[in-house]
Amino acid sequence: MKKVLIVEDDVEIIRLLEIHLKDLGCYVITANRGDIGLQKAVDENPDLVILDVMLPEMDGIEICQKLRAREIKTPIMMLTARSEEIDKVLGLEVGADDYLTKPFSVREFIARVKAIFRRQKMDTTELSSEENPKLMEFDILSIDVDMRKVLLDGRKIELSPKEFELLVLLSSNPGKSYDRTKLLNMIWGYDFKGYEHTVNSHINRLRSKIEPDMSNPMFILTTWGVGYKFNEELRGA
Repeated sequence: MKKVLIVEDDVEIIRLLEIHLKDLGCYVITANRGDIGLQKAVDENPDLVILDVMLPEMDGIEICQKLRAREIKTPIMMLTARSEEIDKVLGLEVGADDYLTKPFSVREFIARVKAIFRRQKMDTTELSSEENPKLMEFDILSIDVDMRKVLLDGRKIELSPKEFELLVLLSSNPGKSYDRTKLLNMIWGYDFKGYEHTVNSHINRLRSKIEPDMSNPMFILTTWGVGYKFNEELRGA
C-alpha cells in the first residue's frame, strides 16, 4: 500500500484527493499547514507528497527546497491556483516531480499519480544499458550510479533526483541524441505535452553544476533541432 501525504489548506480539495487516492489503494495522511506538512514529510516517509504552493506558515516551494536539501527524494507533486509559467518552472526547478494547476480534472490527477508510482518501480540503473558499469568516469566527471554520487574533479556535486536521472541516462549512452519529448517521457514518466521547457530548465541547471564552462559545454551537448546528448568523445575516459 502506497502512503501519500497531502499538504493542502483547502478542505474540499483534500477530501476530493483523498477519495480518489483511496480508490487507488493508497493510505492517506494530511496536513493543512506548511510547517506541519514538512514535519510529516520527514517523519512519515511517504511514497508521494502532494504539495500545495500557497500554504499557511510555510509555502510549498520552501517545503520542497527543504526536503531536497535533506536529500529526501520522495516524489513531490505540486498544486497551485497560479497559472504563471514562472511558477511552474520554479516548482520543477526546486525538485518537484510534477505540477498541476488548479482547477485540474480528477482524471488527469489520477494519471499523474499512476505515472509517478510507475517511475518508483524503475530503479535508476534501469535507465542505463546493462553492459554499462555502475561507476562511470568521463575526464574529470565521475558518476557512481549505486551510490547516487557525482564527483567533478574530486568535488562532490549535489544534484536533484531528476538532474541525476538525466545525467545517468545521457552518460550511459554517449553520442545518442534524445529529443525533449523522449526525455520527458523517460525521466518524468508522463507525456507532458507543451512542457518541453522543463527539460531545458533541468539541463541548464545540470550544466551549471557540472560544466566547467557553461558557454562551451564539455559533457552535455545540444543536438541542434533535436535535443541533447552526452559527449561521445569522452567515452571510456
